[in-house]
Amino acid sequence: MTDYLTLQKRARAEFTVNRSRFIGTAAPVSSNEEAIAFVNEIRREFPDARHNVFAYAVREPEYARFSDDGEPSGTAGKPVLDVLRAPARPLTDAVIVVTRYFGGILLGTGGLVRAYTEGAKLAVEAAGVVKMCPCTVFDVSFPYNYYERAERLISSYGGIVESTDFADAVRFCLRLPEEKAAAFSLAITDLTNGAVAAIKTGEKYDAFPAEETP
Repeated sequence: MTDYLTLQKRARAEFTVNRSRFIGTAAPVSSNEEAIAFVNEIRREFPDARHNVFAYAVREPEYARFSDDGEPSGTAGKPVLDVLRAPARPLTDAVIVVTRYFGGILLGTGGLVRAYTEGAKLAVEAAGVVKMCPCTVFDVSFPYNYYERAERLISSYGGIVESTDFADAVRFCLRLPEEKAAAFSLAITDLTNGAVAAIKTGEKYDAFPAEETP
């Protein structure tokens, strides 16, 4: 599992240039099918628009697609995809649709590229970007006299408790960044003098602010 950048939420932004209205809508997706469903949803929402240009990229299987939707080739869909694939911040599992209501003034090739690029950038800005990082899921049971110390230890390693069960012992189901998993397991052993072991039960992705590393 490797980390990747994607959109935080579904969002929309719009602007007008030379009386043409551009509406950028972006969302996180998890598959090719989900991306296409999103594009079709936006088309149904704006059936009277001149163009509903789109681009998307997904991780599994790795795939990207774009459409100019009637605009001159290379002036619309490709610029939107270029925003997703920006070298400094490439996004995946994400889709963008830029809708255009024609205002009667031709923008020219360069004007279209700039307008669709701006529509895509504004949509991404509104949606926000998060880093999806691999996390390890643990199941750990502590004697009650370790409860407070266990909570502090979990917090110190950036762990997120998914559930706590109070029975014969205090059982935590938690996840924490993958790179901290080995050290966390050792810390559990040290804390309890070998009486407790952290049991790995799985792996999953978790979202962190894009500018931070967990």
